[in-house]
Amino acid sequence: MLLTAVGTNRDGRAFAVLFDHFVPRVQAHMLRQGLAWVAAEDVTQDVMETIWRKAHLYDARKSAAATWIFHIARHRRIDLRRRCREITVASEQLLTVPDRSQASDECLDVSRREQRMRAALDGLPQEQFALVRLAFFEGLSHSAIAQRLKLPLGTVKSRLRLAFARLRRLLADAGVTEA
Repeated sequence: MLLTAVGTNRDGRAFAVLFDHFVPRVQAHMLRQGLAWVAAEDVTQDVMETIWRKAHLYDARKSAAATWIFHIARHRRIDLRRRCREITVASEQLLTVPDRSQASDECLDVSRREQRMRAALDGLPQEQFALVRLAFFEGLSHSAIAQRLKLPLGTVKSRLRLAFARLRRLLADAGVTEA
């Protein structure tokens, strides 16, 4: 009867009665369905707005008012779940969720190794650094490097071997061990 009054006459008093009656019930239902407090409030607000806009579509012959309202709430909750793909975890399980991020000491270690590697690369003679850059940063094969620089293949290989020996020495002096 209240829904019919809202739907046909836009009766504000009837809507206020519906609002006062259903807001706590819909919100509690949404919380029991696993929504966070804020999300439950948002869904409840959306349900009440929908009732105000679409009360004229309610047919008392098909369902009770509460059934119609909770049907709207169910669909709003489903819509929210589809839009929001976050992973929800019960608070008691929170400590069992694995942390996939690196620990801060690992990040610092990687940063230090990177700095030492850059310093070691800067310590190479220019011709050796150019070969290392072509081989490992540009991904060229030894024969492609030889063609590009117009050097014999054996020269490219021996210079790269010398560059790696020097890098090993520089990195060992800097305290970086091989992994």
